[in-house]
Amino acid sequence: MVLLPTTVVGSYSVPEWLERLKTEYYQRRISAQHLTEINEVAIKAAVKDQELAGIDIVSDGELRRDNDVDYFLARIPGVHIPQRAKADYFDYYDAEVTRPLPELAGDKEGTDASTSLGLAADFRFTRQLTAKPVKFSFTGPFSLSRRIRDEAYAEPGELVRALARRLNAEARELAAAGADLLQIDEPFLAGYPEQVDLAVEAVNIVTEDVPVSWALHVCYGNRYARPSFEGHYDFLFPAVKAARVDQIVLEFARKGLDDLRLIKQYDWDRWLGLGVIDVKNPEVEAPELVASRIRRALEYVPADRLMINPDCGLRHLAPDVARRKLRAMVAGAAQVRAELGETTR
Repeated sequence: MVLLPTTVVGSYSVPEWLERLKTEYYQRRISAQHLTEINEVAIKAAVKDQELAGIDIVSDGELRRDNDVDYFLARIPGVHIPQRAKADYFDYYDAEVTRPLPELAGDKEGTDASTSLGLAADFRFTRQLTAKPVKFSFTGPFSLSRRIRDEAYAEPGELVRALARRLNAEARELAAAGADLLQIDEPFLAGYPEQVDLAVEAVNIVTEDVPVSWALHVCYGNRYARPSFEGHYDFLFPAVKAARVDQIVLEFARKGLDDLRLIKQYDWDRWLGLGVIDVKNPEVEAPELVASRIRRALEYVPADRLMINPDCGLRHLAPDVARRKLRAMVAGAAQVRAELGETTR
């Protein structure tokens, strides 16, 4: 593994032609099979873009997904979506749960073909496109629960836990398919800081007995390239230390680097995914700026526990801007790597 490895958080730029075709699908002008083929073309291009930029750990760009929630809710048995047509592909479904979600048969058996969410198949498609390591991310149970009208559970935490058990089964399938770096995204958690303990409990249900490297991404939202919430990561600590994950992935480029103090204050001794690219600003960072952010982080985190990534997903950036930002990120990491006098560890 290269020192200071570069990666993406998950989503990649959605070109205008893909946006239009996704909306065409919801207006019943193209078939599901046609949309699948279109998505696969876009994924191949996204992986190639990341490779050409020099990214060390790539993703599928989440290009099968309309947004951060619907792809999962539409596939979870027991989640009811009364209206599946959309005026725009990026809109959220109105989802509801009117009775407890059906539990999976068997305690540790994972999913079968009839109940799988299909994430393992998505991973296998991406895995065969590249020789590079692949990160596979999915939205966590706490954030998924924020987009469900819950009429089934007397205690709201039970819905979060039920979703976590479903995602744990998917994670087992992903591990069996060869995935070795999985990331749980919790983009809504910053809006509900008082519920961080529940979110961490749910993360541990998802990761239970799944022998892969686990990352947890917590940001302040990225809806139409705007943050959904503001604040600092104080709410995340010390609760996140109880999470059974190997890495936390946090945004710093947009917010500034002050919250790095929390890493030292709370003795976080695992990996940090350092956000060095502001995905809400189309201005492309200079490699020197990226390098300066990495140097600052090295005051708090050893180089062999630091991964370099954008703040959040690249979904809302124009394709050319996304490519240029990734190249700048790679160049900035290379500068610091050279200063450290090492290329591998």
